[in-house]
Amino acid sequence: MKFSNRVSAITPSSTLAITAKAKELKAQGHDVIGLGAGEPDFNTPSYIIEASYKSMVEGHTKYTPAGGLPELKKAIIQKFEDDQQITYSPDEIIITNGAKHSLALLFQTILEEGDEVIIPSPYWVSYPEQVKIAGGKPVHVEGDEQNNFKVTTKQLEDVVTSKTRAIIINSPSNPTGVMYEKEELEQIGKFCLENKLLIVSDEIYEKLIYDHNVHFSIAQLSDELKNNTIIINGVSKSHSMTGWRIGYTAGNAEIIKKMTTVASHTTSNPAVMSQYGTIAAYTQEDGSVEKMRTSFEERLNKVLPEIESIPGFTCVKPQGAFYLFPNVKKAVSDAGFPSTDEWVKALLEEEKVAVVPGSGFGSPDNIRLSYATSLENFLEAVKRIRQFVNKTTSK
Repeated sequence: MKFSNRVSAITPSSTLAITAKAKELKAQGHDVIGLGAGEPDFNTPSYIIEASYKSMVEGHTKYTPAGGLPELKKAIIQKFEDDQQITYSPDEIIITNGAKHSLALLFQTILEEGDEVIIPSPYWVSYPEQVKIAGGKPVHVEGDEQNNFKVTTKQLEDVVTSKTRAIIINSPSNPTGVMYEKEELEQIGKFCLENKLLIVSDEIYEKLIYDHNVHFSIAQLSDELKNNTIIINGVSKSHSMTGWRIGYTAGNAEIIKKMTTVASHTTSNPAVMSQYGTIAAYTQEDGSVEKMRTSFEERLNKVLPEIESIPGFTCVKPQGAFYLFPNVKKAVSDAGFPSTDEWVKALLEEEKVAVVPGSGFGSPDNIRLSYATSLENFLEAVKRIRQFVNKTTSK
């Protein structure tokens, strides 16, 4: 069977692949510890579930506008004013089926065949694939681990061309958990304005910040940058609502209008009961978000030293999200594995610990570990990883 070139060029998600393999082994009766999940291990707060249920009982089970409920847009607008002191109008907001859908709609809207998008690496696995699906070309710029994986304007200057359309900034980052400081965002923003590049700011982890760090949206730094930035966000990570599939985009009204048109011909509106649940998430907060954030921070501070103590591992401390992204190059080399991917496969087969190889994020010397699991599970996983490293390096 013949498939389109754009589909044939897509690489399957490494995070979903490792999760599927772990589930397969669990179904066979193995005691598998999965550290690959990109979702909180808490249930959605009860007040959100109750609000969603109430909306269905009251008859809110029909179509909504393709771009989302006006009441939800209002709640999101208030969220931006409270958190970033940015003012948006309803025609500058679209509600989507998750933040991933927001990104897909955006790239389909702004990219012509061959247009380039600068993607700093390490990057979330779906960025380059979504750009390719839309006919664009991902241009990777490696964030130096010595610079906490962050890119500089000098690096951007080296890759920008007449075909460059946009740059993606993900802060806090998946997979590294690092954040861009205000001054760094100002420098990148100035570069983008000078080169007429659209800024795609993925802020899905903005509520999961640790050690008294402060999240800055590049859009809040000036009116000019706000007008040149498309913010991608959602409630999947902040409110443990991954399965509810609600994301949103804020930005230029013309772009939002075109994205809404594409959505109207592909998915129509996001699930109405999920939208009502999200209205509650932003208007009836009961402290659940902060409890989850605090729990993640406590886990981070306990598990990071354990990971750093494994022979051949080094790790940049995350400032947000719920991932560790250690460099395991020495451990892999000392054990004689040809690649980190092969090391990860052997770890899963021999010790039944599932981690995600960094190759899917553009960093083949690293692995991603999610601490969105119980502390007990994570510490047991570390014990098994250390055992695997000691065993393989002593052969």
